[in-house]
Amino acid sequence: MLERGSLVLVRWENGVEGKLVNIDSVCDLDRFRRFMIMSTCQSYIPIELDNDDTIYPERSSENGTMYVEAEDKETVHQIRDIRFARVSNVLGIIYNSKSGRTQLKWRHLKGRVGRLSGEASPNTLVNLFASEALPESYAIANRGSQTEAEPAEEHPPTTISEAFADT
Repeated sequence: MLERGSLVLVRWENGVEGKLVNIDSVCDLDRFRRFMIMSTCQSYIPIELDNDDTIYPERSSENGTMYVEAEDKETVHQIRDIRFARVSNVLGIIYNSKSGRTQLKWRHLKGRVGRLSGEASPNTLVNLFASEALPESYAIANRGSQTEAEPAEEHPPTTISEAFADT
């Protein structure tokens, strides 16, 4: 199973430093759809569109690209800057956040499974885990890969001798 990730320290135009995580994982299409909705329109998507697994949110590149590449696609509704499209046979999805910090791609592999790759901000990671687009094991497996900017936690002493070793 394909699951890798690494931490990247970045400096944005406003001078603020932040961390991005490189994503490279296998991902279920329905869970990535749930991630897209959670990240953009969960508070106002009509319930009938939310419950229809053939409906995907899309938006233009000025507001952070969400584009679904499919064999067949038809816009069925628009609310605010989000178009809701009915699609069949999804081939790929491009998701870029409004801030531009997150850039993800989902590419079809087999059935309803695809490869999720790109860079994600901490906020996006929360939504990826909440939607189960990334499994919890992904976070646990990558917890050990720390950078120099993020030193490993010190483990508390387990014996009295260890506790007083410095004295």
